[in-house]
Amino acid sequence: MSLGQTIVERLKAAFPDVRLKLEDSGGGNHWDLTIASDALKGVSKVKQHQAIYKPLRDLIDSNEVHALKISVVALDDWEE
Repeated sequence: MSLGQTIVERLKAAFPDVRLKLEDSGGGNHWDLTIASDALKGVSKVKQHQAIYKPLRDLIDSNEVHALKISVVALDDWEE
């Protein structure tokens, strides 16, 4: 499984209603993530990022994921 697939699968497991778009933004360890989930609704940006980082912590700590640009949107605003 590729790193991108691993990230997607972990986020899907952590946020069952998730909608997400993940793009490699360079070098295979820099990523752009757009994510929507009710679990992130009404939560501070810091808490959102902490919740997103949690299932990816080992990948971040090992530098497999060096940079993760996160954009959180409301599920109601999600566009496929």
